[in-house]
Amino acid sequence: MAELFRLNKYLSDAGVCSRRAADAAVEAGRVMVNGETAVMGMKVSSDDEVRFDGKVVSNVGKKNILIAYNKPVGIVCTAEKREKNNIIDHINYPERIYPIGRLDKDSTGLILLTNQGDLVNKIMRAVNAHEKEYIVTVDKEITADFIKQMSAGVYLDELEVTTRKCQVTKLKSNKFKIILTQGLNRQIRRMCQALGYRVRSLKRVRIMNISLGDLKEDTYRDITPEEMAKLNKMLQGSKN
Repeated sequence: MAELFRLNKYLSDAGVCSRRAADAAVEAGRVMVNGETAVMGMKVSSDDEVRFDGKVVSNVGKKNILIAYNKPVGIVCTAEKREKNNIIDHINYPERIYPIGRLDKDSTGLILLTNQGDLVNKIMRAVNAHEKEYIVTVDKEITADFIKQMSAGVYLDELEVTTRKCQVTKLKSNKFKIILTQGLNRQIRRMCQALGYRVRSLKRVRIMNISLGDLKEDTYRDITPEEMAKLNKMLQGSKN
């Protein structure tokens, strides 16, 4: 008898999307199993015909993919085809992948893309508190008080939340490095704005142990076996 998988895990293992996104797709009626609309929590095997948005998907013989991409300004970190500047069409990778998290349209730098749904959840879930490092240029002189307030946590009115404590280091008169362990929507821009600063440029240079390095803008590379081994070790015990 073929092994049974929860449908969201099956779709995640097939490289379609994360488990959370799979649940949302099932609720929206976008998933069919053997010609019937799928329901939450159902189990399937490799013998079943599973369709996502009308296309047959399979979790058999999938090669694990993880790439690092240096995103330029203007590219949107979504797989949504209706967005003309979506990252998936722009990269045009030969196999189905999707971005791990987001990097807003006006920002540049490192974003990871994969076909491993569990990897997405382990890296992105805020409870796991994995580091992401950014270099930020603002519109005026950075003061010691600015560094102190950014480090201690900033209350964001729009989100009604105070950001976690983080590491902030001044690099130049108007440039600083910040290491976050959470990923609120446009968090750094909102933090700066709350303290009376405006972001001129924002570049992500590291996610956990994976660094942007000298990767040229609008190009990608495979994660090395050494990076993958260290990443897997760092992710041990992370919730998905």
